[in-house]
Amino acid sequence: MKPFLLLLALSTSILAADKPNIVYFLIDDLGYADCGFNGGQDIRTPNIDQLAKEGAILKSYYVQPVCSPTRSALMTGRYATHTGVYNVVRPGAPWGLPLNERLLPQALKEVGYTTAITGKWHLGEFQADYTPTRRGFDHQYGHYFGALDYYTHDRDGKTDWYRNDKPLVEEGYTTHLVAKEATRLIREQPADKPLFLYVPFNGIHSPHQVPDSYTEPYKHLPKLRQSIAGMLSAVDEAIGQVTAALAEKGLRENTLIIFSSDNGGPGPGSATMNTPLRAGKGTLYEGGIRVCSFATWPGKIPAGITIDEPMHAVDWYPTLVKLTGAPATQALTPDGLDIWPVLTQGAKSPHAALLLPGMAPDKMALRMGNWKLLLNASDKDAEESKGKEATSGKMELYNLADDIGEKQNLATSKPEKLAEMRARLDALLSDAVPPGGVTESPPTKKGKKGKGKKR
Repeated sequence: MKPFLLLLALSTSILAADKPNIVYFLIDDLGYADCGFNGGQDIRTPNIDQLAKEGAILKSYYVQPVCSPTRSALMTGRYATHTGVYNVVRPGAPWGLPLNERLLPQALKEVGYTTAITGKWHLGEFQADYTPTRRGFDHQYGHYFGALDYYTHDRDGKTDWYRNDKPLVEEGYTTHLVAKEATRLIREQPADKPLFLYVPFNGIHSPHQVPDSYTEPYKHLPKLRQSIAGMLSAVDEAIGQVTAALAEKGLRENTLIIFSSDNGGPGPGSATMNTPLRAGKGTLYEGGIRVCSFATWPGKIPAGITIDEPMHAVDWYPTLVKLTGAPATQALTPDGLDIWPVLTQGAKSPHAALLLPGMAPDKMALRMGNWKLLLNASDKDAEESKGKEATSGKMELYNLADDIGEKQNLATSKPEKLAEMRARLDALLSDAVPPGGVTESPPTKKGKKGKGKKR
């Protein structure tokens, strides 16, 4: 090798060694209090709990009310009000995460990362340009949508299982297969390249299917809760396997591990546990958008701490871009902010106001300090409202410091605070785009929102 090429190779290897590996575990439909580390008592999650103990538990970590919008926020660092991804991208829907968005794997590839997704994509597939390997991922394995059968990998009579965006016929329980692929990628990762591994499990989303051996310890629980417990146990086992693979490869000490749910748990109190939060999946109440989460990196993030500063899924994009030295200049400005000082130095949240978009442009929430404003949230919790729309313009105001369960609406008794927050919300919504209606580049077909009941 010529001297200058050898020097270039050596410098690239040194730079790669300085960059952390990043593993993001995204659990589907996990309740706020389902895991032991966040108050759960009836399901054993030893591997998850150990990772949480080794890092920082994020007590006020926000996502979106349902699947696709959270994934969009993670990948772009931008709110649904700017991407148009307010709701779920359904099979065959002629839209997806806009192609003019720069995704996290694209940014990380620019600084030498191997990028991989093993699990659920859920951001569009109606054209090839919307699939993971066209959006920055070197490796893709798993499914495009939710609610698939855990054994046949079918949804609505069609197999939803792919490797590198090519249809794949394969047997096995999906949680096991996702873990197996993730560990394979870790073991085969070149020593001179950092790894970004995104592991969005379809567990514990319905259908509630799991091998009988996982439900045996939970026979004392109601039937639905038995299934949830078994499914979460399988996810916990999978996370243990991935963590073990990192250790075996000698990567654990230089790996940032992030864990969260994609939305609040559905069926709170029967299927999942969101205690002490109100409501669950699909709502703008805390139980729908505030989820269990942690971040751990040995020697970088202090172990055994709890952080209650508000942060959102959009914050990981700018945080990881800065942490890895990826180019920050881009056409579309992220809404997220760098939370690394919050995680490592005890800093306050960088957000003076945290926008919490709902499943439509007229359903929004805003958190400022401990105050939370809700606009057009459901008249009742989503589990009770049966799809009825709230009165247009209805506002609710809660002080989360005193009322984390959002039981006392202070909108009438605190008119000045209400007016202040409504004005801030209106300002943040001044450039909001319609659902799926942003201009995309390169040009794609214009389409209507997908239909269906599954999320």
